[in-house]
Amino acid sequence: MTLDLVVLPGVLAVCRIAAGSPVPGWVEGDTLVSVTRTAEELSIVCDASAVPETVTAESGWRAIQVSGPLEFGLTGVLSSLAGPLAAAGVPIFALSTFDTDYILVKETALAEAVAVLSAASHRIR
Repeated sequence: MTLDLVVLPGVLAVCRIAAGSPVPGWVEGDTLVSVTRTAEELSIVCDASAVPETVTAESGWRAIQVSGPLEFGLTGVLSSLAGPLAAAGVPIFALSTFDTDYILVKETALAEAVAVLSAASHRIR
């Protein structure tokens, strides 16, 4: 499976907020933002520069978007990305939306991730 991918601008952070907390006001912006609530936590991905120092977060992530929209019945999208990256030792954080999928890689591994995905026949813009 060959996918068209886009490296998004900006540095992201993955944040962990206490379960039951409201979505903080600093979660906004034009970049990729993802808010996921479970019984155990409120997990937020957003622009790293917006995250207060008091928040538990891991910064330094870059997003690679699968050009979409993708059909819900399509299979193997994430595995076609995660497999080659795992084989190369590049950790990912995966997100999905209604229209498409995203993988986050550490900014320090972005060049390697792009090279690995290109070698796996994906097209990167």
